[in-house]
Amino acid sequence: MSRTRNTCPGCDRDDRVQAVPAVYLGGRDAVTSRERNRDGDMRTVTRTVTTGLSDALAPVPEAPSHGIGCLGLVAGFVCVGSFMGWIFVGGALEDDDTAPGAEFGQFGPPPAHLGPDLGFLGWVSALALGVTVLVLLDLRRRRAAFTHLTRGRHRAEELWSHGWYCHRCGTVHFEDVPGEDRTPLTLQRFREKVWEHGGYGDLAAEQRAVNPTRS
Repeated sequence: MSRTRNTCPGCDRDDRVQAVPAVYLGGRDAVTSRERNRDGDMRTVTRTVTTGLSDALAPVPEAPSHGIGCLGLVAGFVCVGSFMGWIFVGGALEDDDTAPGAEFGQFGPPPAHLGPDLGFLGWVSALALGVTVLVLLDLRRRRAAFTHLTRGRHRAEELWSHGWYCHRCGTVHFEDVPGEDRTPLTLQRFREKVWEHGGYGDLAAEQRAVNPTRS
């Protein structure tokens, strides 16, 4: 049976040694606060506050950014707005066949400059719809690619769960892992070993572990 406390191979003490999963989870807190929205009304907002150490000990890489989703959201609003403008303005300017003798419909003759604008709104709506669809497809592709990339995360988490962090030295070592010695590892080297075990070790060079100030 493995020990619940381990001596750090760097400082040869155990008073500041803690299991990596405990350090990781301990640095992720849900903070609830009361804030005002744009209308001035109070609302309850819950955010996840993560420490730098918890981020450095993450067993999987960060999910791809969804910043492009903002573009899709804007394009969606433009699509709907342009389409509604095209339909309502176009409908208002159509001839009313039910009104005998009305040559230009119930709203009278439209200004000459409105004719081209109606067609322009239609093209804008179609273009915005195309952008929205492309963004949605790209987000789906990124999500599928990330899921496929991290399909071996269970292997990474198995190795990760045997890590122990020394708050005094700022290093990690493994206990009871066949083929792994107790050599102190930097946070970056620990990340590389864990992520390589899960099959996504190449991302460790892109998402480097930042060594926070030791507590």
